[in-house]
Amino acid sequence: MSIEVYRDAWGVPHLRAGDPDELAFAQGRVTARDRAWQLEVERHRAQGTTAAFLGAAELGWDVFARRVRLADTARLCFARLERTDAPTAAWVRAYVDGVNDGLAEGARRAPEFAETGLAPGRWEPWTPLAVWLSTHILFAGFPTKLWREEVARRLGEEWTELFATDGPGTAGSNGWVVAGERTASGAALVAGDPHRFIEAPGVYQQIRLACPAYDVVGLAVPGVPGLAHFGHTGPVAWAITNAMADYQDVYRERLRRLPDGGVEALGPEGWRPATAHTETIEVAGGEPVVIEAIETDRGPVIVGTDEEPAAEGPEGVRTGGDDGDGGDGGWEVLALRYPPRVTGELGFGVLPALLRARTVGDVDAALDGWVEPVNVVQAADTRGGLLHRVAGHVPVRDRLNSLRTVPAWDPAHAWADAPAPLPRAEVRGHAVMANARGLAAPLGVEFAPPHRADRIDALLGASADWTPEAVTAVHRDTDNPSAAPLLAAVGRAEAGLSPAVSAVRERLLAWDRRMDAESTGAGLYAAVRGAVVRRLAGHEAFAALREPAPYPEVFRPWLALGPRVAFALETLLTAGPVPAGDVDRIVREALEEVAAGEPPAAWGTTHRLAPWQALPDPDDARWPGLAGDHDCVLSTSSVPGWTDRSARASAARYVWDLADRERSGWVVPFGASGVPGDPHHQDQLPLWLRGELAPVTTDWQYLTKEQG
Repeated sequence: MSIEVYRDAWGVPHLRAGDPDELAFAQGRVTARDRAWQLEVERHRAQGTTAAFLGAAELGWDVFARRVRLADTARLCFARLERTDAPTAAWVRAYVDGVNDGLAEGARRAPEFAETGLAPGRWEPWTPLAVWLSTHILFAGFPTKLWREEVARRLGEEWTELFATDGPGTAGSNGWVVAGERTASGAALVAGDPHRFIEAPGVYQQIRLACPAYDVVGLAVPGVPGLAHFGHTGPVAWAITNAMADYQDVYRERLRRLPDGGVEALGPEGWRPATAHTETIEVAGGEPVVIEAIETDRGPVIVGTDEEPAAEGPEGVRTGGDDGDGGDGGWEVLALRYPPRVTGELGFGVLPALLRARTVGDVDAALDGWVEPVNVVQAADTRGGLLHRVAGHVPVRDRLNSLRTVPAWDPAHAWADAPAPLPRAEVRGHAVMANARGLAAPLGVEFAPPHRADRIDALLGASADWTPEAVTAVHRDTDNPSAAPLLAAVGRAEAGLSPAVSAVRERLLAWDRRMDAESTGAGLYAAVRGAVVRRLAGHEAFAALREPAPYPEVFRPWLALGPRVAFALETLLTAGPVPAGDVDRIVREALEEVAAGEPPAAWGTTHRLAPWQALPDPDDARWPGLAGDHDCVLSTSSVPGWTDRSARASAARYVWDLADRERSGWVVPFGASGVPGDPHHQDQLPLWLRGELAPVTTDWQYLTKEQG
């Protein structure tokens, strides 16, 4: 086997092998050496076995992973891949062989194994597919349908979409392509940054994959072969953002237990058998937990598998009377229907095809096989080709499926046999993708506000001479357009203010609206915003939504009133059930609260990084302050009113130059290595904080060959 491993100055692995399968093996092995702990955490998450070594805090996730059948779906998809695309299946197997070859060495380097008593396990050929599913199963945000159900039930049908993210904002990513006619070199630039929960180690891995068939640099997902989201082959480069499409449905199911212990579910054709079995989840330091996993013709049951209700609400609600089936009754649960579980397709055949791509036509053709998540893709090539399209599988079904939970027994809510057609658009000068309503509008319900997309569009429109260095400045932009409605409300608060409150008001109205880390104006704005959010959430109009929704804890981030109000602030200041007079009173009270307290510090003092880690951080205070905010191009999200800490931000940044790949740049929040104490564990953090990029080095003579 002819495999060579090189490293650049930042420790990024550059791999060279004799053929694609050898290269996949090398990618798996180097990832296991660099990220053994991360890989094993992801494998256990995909299998629903994290509580066995991380404890009871992870039990909620494990229950969900088991019930939603992540591992079983991965096995199903890999079996189909073997039948329909044997070369890709062999390529995935080669990657898994490499992971298994490198895990023991990687585990010896990673102190977390000894700390938890975890021994490295064995990856199966389907494990990368399970990791992909685990990473993206909540990406489309189907729990939002549960939230809308609660809003309609408790607040009223007319308010079902009050908290829609077009008003409050949502997490997403930035991406843009600039055509050669608007660059200094005459060749296109592709740039952007994916916004995700920041994890340590990072969710993206910088890597280079070279063999006689191709030579590609890009950002890999550890545990998954190839470069699914961001890559530069030399002749062509591509990037993605979340399309905000809706492609997962939640069905209200009626179940009944048979005398022999079996289960039936009520569907459009009457009562039909459902599959049911029990699984045992081991819990470190606690007793094992036995759960029942049930699957109907629609999909796996994710809420309410127990016959007897634990509480009023969807968690096992007893039903009875005339339900269209002769009044047999039963109990009601919720089941999730998602494309890979239905079709057995995950789209992994796209991954090697992207590595072989030479033109945007090649990228376009490859992406016709993509499934999940549904993405907006941009690409450019050295021939002047440009691409802007949606890729993925979106089922065709009734509009209500996208809004709420729907009855499984009603045939109106079934999926059509063929998926929805996918939109595309011509690139004229430049194109922006930032999760806003636009290209993918026919495929979704809620999109990000237009702020980031409009700001990037305006910045790009200001020049026709873009360079990679100049484009990097767009990443750093901290203008906060979403502040305008609150500042307008502050402006209305004029009469009868004390000198201290007047001073706060005047400072806010003079603020430049930039969320710079050192800005005390931004800190003042954040303090007033937080006070407004808390008061709005406490308003009597929302009293019915304060009681926790009766769903599993894993869905709580989508179901808590406080964060919903925080992200809906723009909408709630101008519309909704809170009267305008009460809104003005709340803003005045917030100004008074802030004026009476200690002067707010600079924004970066409280707006600090809060990455997710599988093990508790012994020194949480070490994480630095950040610039940016939720709706800035430099997107660093917190939960206003509850915490300024930022758990979501740019998981990577990149600029792909089609004139000269070595003028490209990239950065991740921490570093190339997942091993604490390694020189490259967090060496990119200072660059990331400054909004700078590390160079992409591809000349082998400037790389260091790794021995052994």
